[in-house]
Order: sequence, then C-alpha cells, then structure tokens
Amino acid sequence: MSSRSGLPIVELLVVFLVVYLLQFVTAFADLVGHLFVLTPPIDDEPWTIVTSVYAHANPGHLISNAVALVLVGLPVALSTTRLRFHAFFLTAGAIAGVSQIVFSDALSVVPILSYSATVGVLGASGGVFALLGYLLASNRLSTKLATAIAIPAWIGFALFIVIAAVVTVVTASPRAALIAHFVGLLVGLVAGYFNLLDPRNR
Repeated sequence: MSSRSGLPIVELLVVFLVVYLLQFVTAFADLVGHLFVLTPPIDDEPWTIVTSVYAHANPGHLISNAVALVLVGLPVALSTTRLRFHAFFLTAGAIAGVSQIVFSDALSVVPILSYSATVGVLGASGGVFALLGYLLASNRLSTKLATAIAIPAWIGFALFIVIAAVVTVVTASPRAALIAHFVGLLVGLVAGYFNLLDPRNR
C-alpha cells in the first residue's frame, strides 16, 4: 500500500530533530563525536554508520537537508510504502557515508589529486541525494525515454555516473561531502532505474 499521506517525510523530520537535540545534550559530555559522527576506522564505532545519517553539524545544515528532503522526498514517499522508504533512505545514506570515508582516504594517497582524507562525516545529504536520484530515474518521462531508446546497460550506467558527477559538482559547497553526494545520487539513480521502491516490485 502506498504512503499517500507523505507520513515517512514527517517521521524523518522528527527523527532529525530528536537526534539533533540528543547531539546538543551529549555535547556537554563530549560524546557527540563518539555517538553521531562517522569517522575512520569505521569498525571502532560501527553504530555511527546509522546515527550519522540522521545527525547534523548545525541548525543551518539541518534546515537545508530538511527542505531538500521535503522537496525531493515527498514524491517518492507518495509512491512507495513507509518501510521501503525508510529502509532505502537509511541504506543509501549509510552507503554514501561509508563511501565518503573509504574513498576519500584512498584518494588522499594520490599526490596529484591533493585530496584530504575525511576526518568525519554526518548528515542526511547522502540519503537526500539518493532520493533525488531515484526521482530522476523512476519518473514517467524517464521511463518512457528508456523504453523508447534501447541502449546497452553499460551505456545507461555510464550515463548515470556522468549525471551523478554533474549534479554533485553543480550542488557543491564548502565542506560538503562530495563523495557521499555522488554515491548517494548514483545509488538512487540505479534504484530508480529498477523501480526498487515500487510496492508491486517484489
């Protein structure tokens, strides 16, 4: 059954707010980094793979992700079930966060790139970008174009990579987790291509 009320969006916004309040409270005991920030090595505090998806650095970070969530998440929430929506958001957000840690660390050893390893990551933007990717790939226009133009799967996947890279660069901002944004969007594009959130898709 579809989530016609958009309830998952409201639930996520409440989770964002509750987690942010918990961050504020635990800051007095200097526990925010241990409870909510995903840092390398990941296996030292594995729970942050989940908690970091819902945590935010400051009120501006929280508000910007909340607004983006409503804009791109509502159409997705209306076309799927609550369970699928929440599972997708958390899974995509976690994959994006872990990718930011792993790939930034790998890129930092390449001298010509001058890329710094990520010290820590938190925020819902990986999940939000995944919702954007899903929306781009699963809408009726995209589906009709994909049906009308028969292209090999590898070309379609390459196109997804290009789209993810362009959107990531266009929406880049200082201190943004660009790798997480790119991976989240790519995960969403692939999931949207296969309509993974469609309740009829088993």
